[in-house]
Amino acid sequence: MSEEITLNVTQSETRLDKYLTAHLDLTRSRIKNIILAGDVLVNGAAARPSDKLRAGDVVTVTLHAPKQASAEPQDIPVDIVYQDEDIAVVNKPQGMVVHPAPGNADGTLVNALLFHLDDLSGIGGELRPGIVHRIDKDTSGLLVVAKNDTAHASLAEQLAQKTARRVYAAIVHGNIKQDEVTVDKAIARSRKDRKKMAPDPGGKAAVTHFKVLERFGDFTLVEAELETGRTHQIRVHATGIHHPVAGDTVYGPKKPKLHSHGQMLHAKKLVLRHPASGEEMTFSLPLPAYFEAVLRGLRAGQ
Repeated sequence: MSEEITLNVTQSETRLDKYLTAHLDLTRSRIKNIILAGDVLVNGAAARPSDKLRAGDVVTVTLHAPKQASAEPQDIPVDIVYQDEDIAVVNKPQGMVVHPAPGNADGTLVNALLFHLDDLSGIGGELRPGIVHRIDKDTSGLLVVAKNDTAHASLAEQLAQKTARRVYAAIVHGNIKQDEVTVDKAIARSRKDRKKMAPDPGGKAAVTHFKVLERFGDFTLVEAELETGRTHQIRVHATGIHHPVAGDTVYGPKKPKLHSHGQMLHAKKLVLRHPASGEEMTFSLPLPAYFEAVLRGLRAGQ
């Protein structure tokens, strides 16, 4: 299905791409792709992103519904740290997306889980079976998966009530002088870039506790514990205290200053209560090889 939108221009000397970005709730990159695909007409004729509009021009935009992604089992290796009848705890590698979405239709953790596990909860829907919480594509580490709806509800409640603990290791830019820093700033989707999150008093509450583990002058190894679980929370809060996560080109420097592939963020510890038995369970992972390699370089002064 598709939707057609007609806009009447009232102001001259405005670039087409900028005009549409201001009038449609779409990113500028998507606007550019829509124009280049021939789905934007100005006075009935095809246009270019840089074309200047005049007062009285009529702009017609055709928006096509995104292709629906689906989750199919795929024989992709996955490191299952623990599993029983109710839950599974996996070690997600850096570079793997958690669930299918536009732009990542397959090759995700969900595709792998559907192949390797017999059961997954259905609360998350067809594209997110078993997924109670997520970590970013370029973040590695621990993720708990629900194998039935009862377990899913219990785990979701633990996350909401802040009784489950999630601890990350991160290398951040700069030298953090304090040994411990708590950031308590609400987060919402950025008003300037819809692909990003940003501190916003009107957003959802977000609290991150940072603890310094090792200093390298230009970089600091920290432990970051989430009290809440907002999208990109550690990355946004780290940038907010002027110490962005190393390798994070979205919230930090565009050109990485470390010899790393992706952001230096690893979910190393997970503490939760088992949904059936009520037993407290603690899962820990050592730092992955890519993370240790960067640390060796920092310790050697490279």
